[in-house]
Amino acid sequence: MHLYRGELYRATTWRIRLDNTTNWAVLTTAGLLSLSFGSGAPSDVVPFVGVPLVTVFWAFEARRYRIADIWYSRLRKIEENFYGPILRRDPTSPEKRWGDLVAEDLFHPRFKITRLEALRSRFLRNYWPIYTVLLLAWCFRILAEAKTWEDVRANLELGPFSWWLPFAVLGGFLGAVLFLLVATRHTRAEEDHWNISP
Repeated sequence: MHLYRGELYRATTWRIRLDNTTNWAVLTTAGLLSLSFGSGAPSDVVPFVGVPLVTVFWAFEARRYRIADIWYSRLRKIEENFYGPILRRDPTSPEKRWGDLVAEDLFHPRFKITRLEALRSRFLRNYWPIYTVLLLAWCFRILAEAKTWEDVRANLELGPFSWWLPFAVLGGFLGAVLFLLVATRHTRAEEDHWNISP
């Protein structure tokens, strides 16, 4: 019982850390939008700058998610194979070696999901709306007062950098996200994640 309570406390702590990272990304986005659409906005590219900033938070959250998943996996093992049978008045656990698996994981904790799987999960769970808002705000800032293509090009220029650089950066980013969503699938069975030989 105390082991379960300890693991539950760890899982709850890491869940709070996940929420904090998302909150940082949302607050950063809100600040950038306020700066971009406020009076005397410094540049049309302010929302675009939010993309790399939010990406940093996304990477932080993916790592925290991998760590939180360690505790969640242990909790599920205990719940499914100890508390579940007790509540059903059936002392037979679905997984015969669950105690060995949890004990080995206590001695040698390891990530159950890959970094790419964690990035994919957090993007679909929290980050795609944030990126969508940033990119829509950037497009609106670029096109709002532009009447000709020359105006659009002028709005896209970043000091000494040419107008096409933001498009190249955005294309690379969207390509990487598309690859992440298509190529990274969570298809392995749960037991394969424990990676412990019988």
